[in-house]
Amino acid sequence: MAGPVAGAMRRVAGLLDGVPVPMLAVDRDARVIAANALALALFGPDLEGRPFVTVLRHPAVVQAVDWVLDPEGTPAPIADPALPAPAGVITLRAPCTADGREILAEVTVAPLPSLFGRGATIAVQDRSVAEEAEQMRRDFVANVSHELKTPLTAMTGFIETLRGPARDDARARDRFLDIMEREAGRMNRLISELLSLSRVQAEERSRPSGLVDLPGLLRGILAMLAPRAEAAGVEVVTEGLDRALRVPGDGDQLTQVFQNLIENALKYGAAGGVMRVTLARIAHEPLLRGPAWAVTVEDRGDGIEEQHLPRLTERFYRVDTHRARAQGGTGLGLAIVKHIVNRHRGRLRIESRVGEGSRFTVILPEGLARG
Repeated sequence: MAGPVAGAMRRVAGLLDGVPVPMLAVDRDARVIAANALALALFGPDLEGRPFVTVLRHPAVVQAVDWVLDPEGTPAPIADPALPAPAGVITLRAPCTADGREILAEVTVAPLPSLFGRGATIAVQDRSVAEEAEQMRRDFVANVSHELKTPLTAMTGFIETLRGPARDDARARDRFLDIMEREAGRMNRLISELLSLSRVQAEERSRPSGLVDLPGLLRGILAMLAPRAEAAGVEVVTEGLDRALRVPGDGDQLTQVFQNLIENALKYGAAGGVMRVTLARIAHEPLLRGPAWAVTVEDRGDGIEEQHLPRLTERFYRVDTHRARAQGGTGLGLAIVKHIVNRHRGRLRIESRVGEGSRFTVILPEGLARG
């Protein structure tokens, strides 16, 4: 019997190796008799001979396997109606523990073809990434809807008031029109930044082919924002911007990056009275595996609590929602910065301490062109 059984197991293993998803096969006792390479990568090595219940721990999946092995003696599991399957096959979604980590799996349990003996196959597709992407899409739609609905609701209320009680009130009319203009401007900025984010994400995989005068670009942005810095009472200190330097990059996008960071420093760090913009060379940046240039925008404002730092580049994430909206922020600026820096194969570093200020550093590969 050893020969035929061994031959059958080899045929089962060959069958599983041709399947493009993680797949296991179990015998009539629900012990693993074969697993393809994808299943080994997902669940770990040495699966053969283990009880299936120790491989994928989820009651509904185990019940589905038991039912396929013995449909008359085991209660039928509840399958997901959104995942139809042929008769005798169960498909369901289940949160499972695989190789010590939690995944959301789509599991299909089917009888093993009769020529291999009695048993079952279990195909497992990790849907965690797809589910996270779908959740991000839902959150994005909800956030955009909320950001647009708030000013639209306010504007609708003002229009109704101007048509009714405030029809002949010149002072109220002027005040309401000022607010409506501000809200319309915020919606316009939001839509512009959404379009910008969409363009940046579409281009993220294509590396820029141009060359940018980085010190000149920074000097131009600081000159443009000088009136705003003066109005805020902020002293601007620069270092390293007098050198001659050209780096690979997209000038328009890098302008967007540094303008955003400098404007943020003026908005949220103005209380410190000083903003420092530094350009310095890094002889060897480990993450970029070579020389690089670092542009640091530093303020001495209130700073940001540590728990917020990892999420600052998320779309619509704000540390202080009321203050950000009052300053005209959309919650998309740093998300755009992150994607542009990624396109340039660079790194964004954020450091901050409450009461000491914040430091945003963009690290760009030096490339081949210097001069």
